[in-house]
Amino acid sequence: MKAVLHLADWQRRGPDPFPPHWASAWGDDRFGIWADLQVAGEVQRLRWIEAGVFLMGEESQPQQQVPTTIASGFWLADTACTQALWQAVMGSNPSYFSERNSEQPGSPQHPVEQVSWNDVVLPRDGFLVRLQAFTAGVAAELPSEAEWEYACRAGTQTAYSFGDAITEAQVNYWSEEGARKMTVAVKSLPANPWGLYEMHGNVWEWCADASGSGDGVAARALRGGSWINYARDARAALRYAYAPDYADLYGGFRFALRSTSPAGATEWPAPRSGVALAAGRGKG
Repeated sequence: MKAVLHLADWQRRGPDPFPPHWASAWGDDRFGIWADLQVAGEVQRLRWIEAGVFLMGEESQPQQQVPTTIASGFWLADTACTQALWQAVMGSNPSYFSERNSEQPGSPQHPVEQVSWNDVVLPRDGFLVRLQAFTAGVAAELPSEAEWEYACRAGTQTAYSFGDAITEAQVNYWSEEGARKMTVAVKSLPANPWGLYEMHGNVWEWCADASGSGDGVAARALRGGSWINYARDARAALRYAYAPDYADLYGGFRFALRSTSPAGATEWPAPRSGVALAAGRGKG
């Protein structure tokens, strides 16, 4: 993704309008186009994710990958939602790894966790509903699974945006030797090629998609792995699902802003159940 677009490319690929009405600052750098959203003194940077096509699914099983079109560009937060941003919008902080934790203290810049899909999405009191007081009327949403994987891969075709293997210097995941055993502050680790931080590891990220059908409440998809899961669970293609009212200390989210309906959705079989994940660091 180029940081500078010629006029014809901009008209075809760039955000419209630009700068967006909600932006307090904007520009471009080596990763691409960015804009800042200011929320009660907190600033969240978002990256412009332009429309495109990619192969969705396990790269180790190319016959099962699905060519997927992201029909419209969208703005995506460059980090998971921080405790500071959640506090600014919601007035409280549910996180386990917060400054209140004397044994494993976090900080306002650690990702918020212990938030369910319902906490993030549902009207009238969900985070995304309240956030729209600051977005000049632009819809604040979770990315679809397709959008999330597209942004995570950032033009790569390997298991991770960093290649087919990762190290603790790149991703916060569980290993028997070097596990951090908690979250890290956002932007502690390298960004992917599109300027998005900690898409692999640190906290699982809720997506908009429902999983399964039939009676009962559909589970909701999560992506990215977490600090308590092994490296294989942080792969770009790995999919899990939990009930929408489930919250834990390794689950968070990042949000998207758009002026149109969600793009890039695709029909997929249900992700793996989160039960094995919660009990055994994704060994199931």
